[in-house]
Amino acid sequence: MSLFEKFKLGLKKSSVSIKSGIKDIFSSSKIDDETLSKFEDLLISADIGTDITSEIKNELKKTKVDKEKGHQFINNYLLKYMSNILLPCEKNLDQIKTAVPTILLVSGVNGVGKTTTIGKIANYFKGKGHKVLVGAADTFRAAAIEQLENWAKKINVEITKSSQGSDPASVAYRAIETSISNNFNQVLIDTAGRLQNKKNLMEEYKKIANVTKKIDESAPHDVILVLDATSGQNVLNQVEEFNKIIPITGLVMTKLDGTAKGGILLAVAKKYKIPIIALGLGEKEDDLQIFEAEKFADAFTQIT
Repeated sequence: MSLFEKFKLGLKKSSVSIKSGIKDIFSSSKIDDETLSKFEDLLISADIGTDITSEIKNELKKTKVDKEKGHQFINNYLLKYMSNILLPCEKNLDQIKTAVPTILLVSGVNGVGKTTTIGKIANYFKGKGHKVLVGAADTFRAAAIEQLENWAKKINVEITKSSQGSDPASVAYRAIETSISNNFNQVLIDTAGRLQNKKNLMEEYKKIANVTKKIDESAPHDVILVLDATSGQNVLNQVEEFNKIIPITGLVMTKLDGTAKGGILLAVAKKYKIPIIALGLGEKEDDLQIFEAEKFADAFTQIT
């Protein structure tokens, strides 16, 4: 299956909603304010956001639309608009910094698929022939430690862990020391800052980042925030809060296959311009898809 086909399948709920909506709204030869308002509502329903939808609506008011092929024109317009926003944010895992070991912090609120994403990223690097270690530094939940341990066994990578309630920063420190002494290529650390509205957990998250610098001043080399597409506009707040603690260098959007609101990725890219690394389009270890802006926009918008 090609990358476009994977995107197309994973974005089916979002794209079907957009495609059918555009076709219905622009089926008439009359394109007026009422038509554009309906289009605006459609985009907002896909979680593209009010700022972007208003911008698109205002631009279309100034654009001569082919009334005979209105829905095709709008679809192509949306494709180009999305591509222009997303292309500058395109960054795949092969562009991750190449320090040895590369220290990656992975953060995100509870339930977004953070630990699963770590497993998928570790599996990706392992498939490239890299030696990978994962660190279970989300020690406030026994389930998080157990889940990461299960992933480590599943994909056959090493893990550094401790018991529930242990100091998360000490787990991270041991993981990095182990990765250095044993010549690992990457160490992925599951962080403790899983809830952006819990001050103590966010302080632990900051502490982990500070600990990495004691070993390597340039660390962490990448800070990946995992977002859940089904959370809607709330993900904007998550990006805002996590970015205040440690600057985010990459985003992974999960559960796009489970929602018709995939436009939230566009809203995030437009507002924050943070690189998008990959998309989660399923639960299997190889269901992490490297982000390609044009293929994403094409799968999201094109009528087939």
